Amino acid sequence: IYEQSCEAYRHQGRTSGFFYIDSDGSGPLGPLRVFCNITEDKIWTAVQHNNTGLTRVQGADPEKPYTMTFNYNSSAEQLEAMINSAEYCEQEAAYHCKKSRLLNTPNGMPFAWWVGRANEKHLYWGGSIPGIQQCACGLEESCLDMRYFCNCDADREEWTNDTGLLAFKGHLPVTQIVITDTNRSNSEAAWKIGPLRCYGDRQFWNAASFNTEASYLHFPTFHAEVSADISFFFKTTAISGVFLENLGIKDFIRVEISSPKEITFSIDVGNGPTEATVQSPTPLNDNQWHYIRAERNLKQTSLQVDSLPKKVLEAPTEGHFRLQLNSQLFVGGTASRQKGFLGCIRSLNLNGQKLDLEERAKMTAGVKPGCPGHCSSYGNLCHNGGKCVEKYNGYSCDCTNSAYEGPFCKEEVSALFEAGTSITYIFQEPYPVTKNASTSSSAIYADAVMSKENIAFSFLTAHTPSLLLYLNTYFHEYLAVILSKNGSLQVRYKLSKDGLLIFTIDSGNFANRELHHVKINREGKELVIQVDQVLKLKHNFSEIDFKAIKSLTLGKVTDSFSLDPEVSKANAYGFTGCLSSVQYNHIAPLKAALRHPSIAPVTVKGSLTESSCASIMEADVNTVTTIYSSSDPFGKTDEREPLTNAVRSDSAVIGGVIAVVIFIIFCIIAIMSRFLYQHKQAHRSSQTKEKEYPENLESSFKADIDLQNTVSECKREYFI
Repeated sequence: IYEQSCEAYRHQGRTSGFFYIDSDGSGPLGPLRVFCNITEDKIWTAVQHNNTGLTRVQGADPEKPYTMTFNYNSSAEQLEAMINSAEYCEQEAAYHCKKSRLLNTPNGMPFAWWVGRANEKHLYWGGSIPGIQQCACGLEESCLDMRYFCNCDADREEWTNDTGLLAFKGHLPVTQIVITDTNRSNSEAAWKIGPLRCYGDRQFWNAASFNTEASYLHFPTFHAEVSADISFFFKTTAISGVFLENLGIKDFIRVEISSPKEITFSIDVGNGPTEATVQSPTPLNDNQWHYIRAERNLKQTSLQVDSLPKKVLEAPTEGHFRLQLNSQLFVGGTASRQKGFLGCIRSLNLNGQKLDLEERAKMTAGVKPGCPGHCSSYGNLCHNGGKCVEKYNGYSCDCTNSAYEGPFCKEEVSALFEAGTSITYIFQEPYPVTKNASTSSSAIYADAVMSKENIAFSFLTAHTPSLLLYLNTYFHEYLAVILSKNGSLQVRYKLSKDGLLIFTIDSGNFANRELHHVKINREGKELVIQVDQVLKLKHNFSEIDFKAIKSLTLGKVTDSFSLDPEVSKANAYGFTGCLSSVQYNHIAPLKAALRHPSIAPVTVKGSLTESSCASIMEADVNTVTTIYSSSDPFGKTDEREPLTNAVRSDSAVIGGVIAVVIFIIFCIIAIMSRFLYQHKQAHRSSQTKEKEYPENLESSFKADIDLQNTVSECKREYFI
């Protein structure tokens, strides 16, 4: 059900995450949950335990030792199978100490130790090697006190540490740590044992190349009396051949390519041969890797080839059922040495046991260890212009000339631009030009005519007009991609012969805070523009001689004297928003600015913040400005004022409070004016009608109440 390693998941095109791996396939061990870190050439497999943090220890002595046992949520057999199949494994071991000895070097009994596989006690520490009671500084001769082989063994009253990697596979994983020297005055320690980490799958790329039909590898008899589970990869150009065969007196088991489009699994347990055949719609001898899984048990016989439908045959209810074999197992040939196999076999597993083809091939004539040519099968996993690079064990994707990165060149490289931000990539002059050169400039650049532009990028913004991309030449020609005031997309060519050519994509407002993908491809005179994977425009130039490229700018152009009015208007605002994965032919200017600013011929002006355009699109705009930028990349901003900070500054808060206070004062003045006016009227009335005084008193009281209510209303408005 599950793959046997993170390496296998990688070659399915998976990215980093938690996976179940089943190291012994159909063997008795259950699947193990691991984290696969698929971000670099080495695919790391990590298994956490119950205490990977830094833990302090006090009060431990030989009579009352401190002990921590680690639980990996798996059996010891599962971990051992994973470790044994890996090329390399490690666990970090760190011991921080203050007047707490570790190994008590050079000659004493250790005060701390760890327990590994098979409950074996180990007296060396991280960075050292088995059999030597030392720490890393002891091997490197760099300990604080050269009389000791560990920093902590100097027994000093200030904090120090011994840290290193435990990397002897036969002793891993660490299952327990014991500490016994933290019970003296001012004695204290803190330890950390990291997760188990491994890389490489010794079996996944374990392969052999069979160069003649008479060549083969032989192994001990395949014991598959009641069940057989066979899996492997193959690639070949031969019409037919036997992958493996094992004979008995009458019984046999065989897997072969019987024709370019047929794989056959044959077995006889004494009831006559049973054959399961899978037919492929396309040839299987195409020198590409193909996968075979053949199984037999008491109920059925089955054969799976790649992702084609599985062929299943039900076993007879009566007769013999035990497969009895007694000869050697032949791989890449047969006992009769006829119909041998020409090609490569890789990652051969029999009932969960991995056969080491490479080791056996080293001592067999006609068979070579390993198999070249992995890119022919896996090169399609390198995307966006990434180049597949052959390795002895597998392949890797070279993303140097891609605008993307990651193990498969699929991870976007994007950044937030603010008003005024610009990235300028300077191209080398095609030929050296001297002041005294008699040759005309047109002749100098004659061979530098660009026959094509392959431009691709993604953008997200809410601002118009905007200048997204500007490409200019030494002849003051240019190509500009802008967003007009109404949100339409324009591609503008200014050519020395044809003048200004404008191509407008007005199928919607592209300044709508959504991510849009643009491709501009010109091959010779033919121009094709795609937006969001939809063909928007085709055009044939009468003549084009776009030559001697000078620079490419993303965002605001500083040298703008030759721009036409529409481009100048867009350039006044530059670009505010997110640009992602910008590609021009084989150059990735945005990636160069973010990853290699010191060595690439690129100049960055203004604020440039690496971010993820896809994440911004999914997030709320307010959240985006808080998390990803110190400015609002989407709201309209007056260029004469500083960009608004996502987290309000103290001055903004103080200004807001002052405004509210002034408003409240005006409210109070207005109410007091009204109160005084009513009081004056009441006083005049009392002089003429003294008997109405109580009523005026009541009015005055009501006015006072109104004042309080009005002030309360003002207070409520302030809190809002």
